[in-house]
Amino acid sequence: MTAERVLELLAVLQSGGVNATLDGGWGVDALLGRETRSHEDLDLVVALSDVARIHEALRPLGFRLREDHLPVRFVLQRNGEQLDFHTVTFDAEGGGVQPQPGGGSFRYPPEGFVTGRVRGMSVPCISASVQVLCHLGYEPTRKDAHDVLQLCRAFGLRVPEAYARFAGTGAA
Repeated sequence: MTAERVLELLAVLQSGGVNATLDGGWGVDALLGRETRSHEDLDLVVALSDVARIHEALRPLGFRLREDHLPVRFVLQRNGEQLDFHTVTFDAEGGGVQPQPGGGSFRYPPEGFVTGRVRGMSVPCISASVQVLCHLGYEPTRKDAHDVLQLCRAFGLRVPEAYARFAGTGAA
């Protein structure tokens, strides 16, 4: 997934009436303002109420449903491209509440929706502190460690205990 393709897909979604916020690897790179690694997919936070509009906007490009885990998330795929949509319901304060697979929910706080840059273009993304929070509660991969350590260094955040063992490994 290239930077140019990220911008194209955001534009297609926006023209279809969908506000999409970068999360995951591209969200990290948008916060940093530069591409720090290659990306296999594109993670986006979207309103659950926009699912039909998302399908409508991306179907002409050849995207088809690959995984359906609604109301938590769904994945669209086209050839080698994969889009992972994290669906939320926005509350009165502007936070996004996402149900979790094992029950309960996760709330993206209103201040967690910020702006970053991809190829110099302003794009919506999830904040560094919320990105780090989203990387907790599971066994991290080297890719996860790369992203978390990049964010912690750039934004002066404390490295979570689960990622401390990666700090001297070159994962970032």
